[in-house]
Amino acid sequence: MVIRREATATIGPQHRATLVPVHDTFIPIHSGGSCAGLGHLPERPPQLQGDAKELQRLIDALQPVVQAELGAAEPVGAWLRALEVSRDEATLVLAKELATMDLLSDGRVEIGLGAGWMISDYEQLGIPYDAPGVRIDRFLEGLGIIKQCMQPGAFSQHGTHYTVTGYDGLPKPVQAKVPVLIGGGGKRVLSIAAREADIVGINPSMHAGVVGPEAFAHMTEAAVDEKVAIVRAAAGDRLADIEMNIRAFLVNVTDDGAGARSRLAGMLSVDEAMLLSSPFALIGSPAELTERLLERRERWGFSYVIVGAEDVDKFAPVVAALAGK
Repeated sequence: MVIRREATATIGPQHRATLVPVHDTFIPIHSGGSCAGLGHLPERPPQLQGDAKELQRLIDALQPVVQAELGAAEPVGAWLRALEVSRDEATLVLAKELATMDLLSDGRVEIGLGAGWMISDYEQLGIPYDAPGVRIDRFLEGLGIIKQCMQPGAFSQHGTHYTVTGYDGLPKPVQAKVPVLIGGGGKRVLSIAAREADIVGINPSMHAGVVGPEAFAHMTEAAVDEKVAIVRAAAGDRLADIEMNIRAFLVNVTDDGAGARSRLAGMLSVDEAMLLSSPFALIGSPAELTERLLERRERWGFSYVIVGAEDVDKFAPVVAALAGK
């Protein structure tokens, strides 16, 4: 099981994508694993050429990424997500930035993509908030471009939103196959994720474009059952190779789980029982949360769980309890 702190990337003004490196510590839990040691990024990956001062600045920005090894000594490092909401050449720029970050982190990049749903993101960036079908069509074309940019050789792609002809962009990533995470809450995006992603993120449905009652209605265990069923049906033979992911939005590590859930239920006007059963919520003692995470892995396949940066320190006892399970 993997517990990760949420990391983000941002898209800059219209027609220009800017990937912002962020520091993320994540710990894979292997059977029989125990903390083996710490490491850091290399001072300068040998593949890099160019202005030494600028390269060192970028490498210094990544240095706080902690490398932990558990059991099988699997390296751990930077995890970057990018939200694809922009147009035109921005997707190619984003692909180049992702490949560059993979070089700088010595092959530790994970690409997280989505169609975009929050209205405020579009308003703040001056990007039209198109109908869901248009946004998903554009996302699917952009996904194809980014995945092809990560592979050797030139490619062409001619679609409704993007046209690429004979492009062979550099640099290329260190990883032969950069993992792609796609998160979604509706049937179409979840089906795309099941067919295209290495990691599928189960999200609440956000058709309204804002966080509100609709989101809580789609955080129930019944709603998650439906979403996971969509993924399993669409994945076909790929299912065994897909890692299932969920982001815990409501986290409180406390010995008074019942009291914390009761107070939060009143604040959010939701059923207290939902906060106990929803995989989007982790409220309780380390022992209780450990048991729930293992149950949810068994039921839904969630082996990759994200918690917010504000919760990661308090979550450490849960990570320790999961070691070897």
